[in-house]
Amino acid sequence: MKSLSLAGVFLTFLVSIALAQPKADSGFTLLFNGKDFSGWKMAKGGNLLEGKTDAANKRFIVKDNSLVIDPKVKGDLTINTVQDFEKDVHIKFEYKPDAKCNNDLFLRGMKFDIKKGDVKNIKFDDWNSFEIILKGDSAEFKNNGELQKMMKAKPGKTAFGIRAELGGIEIKNLQYK
Repeated sequence: MKSLSLAGVFLTFLVSIALAQPKADSGFTLLFNGKDFSGWKMAKGGNLLEGKTDAANKRFIVKDNSLVIDPKVKGDLTINTVQDFEKDVHIKFEYKPDAKCNNDLFLRGMKFDIKKGDVKNIKFDDWNSFEIILKGDSAEFKNNGELQKMMKAKPGKTAFGIRAELGGIEIKNLQYK
């Protein structure tokens, strides 16, 4: 009976680990694996972050399957995907900003601020969903399903960048198609 009980506990533990791992939605591919910064690099200098769990003196860290910008560590720094995006793309993720969050996203010549005032329906200290949808030279930015801004994207190919400026933010389930 004890071994059956232990097997049940172990199975429950394995299932909880499997469910906690990030998985891309159907048709999407993960941009952040939840374990380390593989596939990312520093914007300045281009140093690859392959296999690392922190970057820029721990300004960026991996914690609980999330990419975290630590507000206690100062520095205006950006990390970029190693992969470039040139054509139509749909990027989406979940994020949890603190009340002082003022961090940025960069893609194809566009900058989007994640901060109070720029994101109409932002929930601080709670999970939000964010989407960037590029079709041709048009870009839509959506927060919690609501259109925030439409912009014209510049032609060419660029990485997707996340800038740590002020305040903290956690990002998870970062994916694209």
